[in-house]
Amino acid sequence: MENIKKELVEMMNRALELEHAARIQYLSHAELLDGLNSEKLVERLKEIAGDEKEHEDKFRKMIGSYLYGVPSMKIAETHVANGAKNIFEVNLKGEKDAVDFYKQIYKKINDEKDKLKYEFTTLEHELRHIIIDEEEHIAEIRQLLELKE
Repeated sequence: MENIKKELVEMMNRALELEHAARIQYLSHAELLDGLNSEKLVERLKEIAGDEKEHEDKFRKMIGSYLYGVPSMKIAETHVANGAKNIFEVNLKGEKDAVDFYKQIYKKINDEKDKLKYEFTTLEHELRHIIIDEEEHIAEIRQLLELKE
């Protein structure tokens, strides 16, 4: 395997582990919400967990089918939270960390596109869409927290 592909497999496996953790964390946090208006928040956390599952699937496909690597079965660290505000703060930080890391992968793909002759377009496209989804999660969580960053 070429060095760039090996490096991308390592980075995308870390991303896959982050997505594993995010999905489990959102599902667990959804079970902790209760009280007035919690039904819609629980529903949305479960929907976001579904988005994270789609991201896992995309990373697995990019790693296996395009970079000929072995997708990770590990999980990144998860974070306990209590109460709606803390749950959203914890997940907002996770989303921001993910976007920052995914943008590093995105830059590497673009910087090395000449070495990814038959993979570049798909890798760039899929990763860009994952970043867009994560940025939507950030905007939504900020709105729920009423943050005007």
